[in-house]
Amino acid sequence: MSPAPFDLLFNPRGVVVAGASTHPGKFGFVALHNVLAGGFGGPVFATNPERPTILGLETVASMDEVPAGAADLVVVCTPPRACAGILRSAAGRGIGAAFITSGGFREAGAEGARAEEELVDLARSLNMVVAGPNGQGLISTPAGLAAQIVAPVPPPGPVAVASQSGNLVSAFMNYATHSKVGISRAVSAGNAAMVEVVDYLGWFADDPWTGAMAAYVEGVGDGRRFATAIRKAAEAKPVVLVKGGTTPRGAQAAAGHTGALATDDRIFDGMVRQSGAVRATTVEEAFDAVAAFATQPLPAGPRTLVLSSAGGWGVIAADAVSGSGLELIPLPKDLEAAIDRLVPPRWSRHNPIDLAGGESRDTIPEAIHLVAEHPEVDAVVYLGMGIQANTASHMRSGPFFDSAELARICEYHERQDSRFAQAAADASIRTGKPILTATELSITQPGNSGPATVAAGNRYCFPSADRAVRALHHLWWYARWRKRHLG
Repeated sequence: MSPAPFDLLFNPRGVVVAGASTHPGKFGFVALHNVLAGGFGGPVFATNPERPTILGLETVASMDEVPAGAADLVVVCTPPRACAGILRSAAGRGIGAAFITSGGFREAGAEGARAEEELVDLARSLNMVVAGPNGQGLISTPAGLAAQIVAPVPPPGPVAVASQSGNLVSAFMNYATHSKVGISRAVSAGNAAMVEVVDYLGWFADDPWTGAMAAYVEGVGDGRRFATAIRKAAEAKPVVLVKGGTTPRGAQAAAGHTGALATDDRIFDGMVRQSGAVRATTVEEAFDAVAAFATQPLPAGPRTLVLSSAGGWGVIAADAVSGSGLELIPLPKDLEAAIDRLVPPRWSRHNPIDLAGGESRDTIPEAIHLVAEHPEVDAVVYLGMGIQANTASHMRSGPFFDSAELARICEYHERQDSRFAQAAADASIRTGKPILTATELSITQPGNSGPATVAAGNRYCFPSADRAVRALHHLWWYARWRKRHLG
């Protein structure tokens, strides 16, 4: 499929919501609300036979009253039997793309499957592209477009998502909203009657607003076409895949969800890896990976160093590295000597580096730069950020905070963790090496100045050491695949 239909979907001149409703619980109301509230800059139209004013917008009775050439996209929120007539009318107004939220097609059985095939045949005869049916909608932050029947509307950013499940698109967008690693484009493919997940990935691969892609699939129709499309996308940008329906029960659920036919998981796994995509087992792992790809450089090798302000986190990270494709290198002697000059003698003197709480004001920024710049280190995992700001938070909420001296100490602690986060980002930019930060405070206390500074710098703070290591493993796997297959 040429890029032009996707431009109509993700960068339309104007949008029509067909089947707009005055009832706040109806898809037709929510879709119109989201388009209007999302900040779309082009004209917005809505159809309702009774012509009510909805959210301040005067509706029209039918598609025939939409000005010709004013819109490229129609979001269909009507019962399935009305969809064909809406497509015909939309084509007559110069509209070339439709997103159909309506269910009751292939996922509903044989009769619905026939109706879906007829709808696709009609769309092709009209030279229209149809996304869905049975989908939740799409997001295009460069266009300010939130044409979907659910929340949230995520912040703009470098991650693109395509999914056969609308709920899992929402999950990715919820993680993006929380972490501030934002979304460029996101789409629920639904039944993927005309446009499949891999078609979207192919367009994302050439999208200047997208840095990395995530996808969820439940079934694969044409395996050879799927593999070819994945490889082409992965040659351009990182692709992270999650697959549902990997067990008999899951496959049965997938068939009832989107009408997808599951494939043998071992065959699928081999196909994905040969094609250069990263396979994640959970949505959390997938978002960790795609966020890392979108915000970190690829490592030149597997040699990993863990820097921690306390021992336990380093132990967890060491276990995770040992179970990955990464290498926990012995601490280079010259690096040991350099760090020995920064902290008291009780530090660990091996990798993971445990500073054992002996750091002073500038120790951590200096240590980060030392380890990042060392020629035997390809990647760094920094743990323990946020401790000082967490202490400050407790002091601020305590009964003794009326002291000006205590306020000054709290501000100092918060500045320190902000400095540490910034030092990690600066060292990564200067050296071109991935430096991943991790702390549970990114989810338990996201306003903490450590993870908050990471987020403000358009980077991702991982919730745990093992999740950071797993993401770094994916970065190295993909970097190695590119070296082997693309030179």
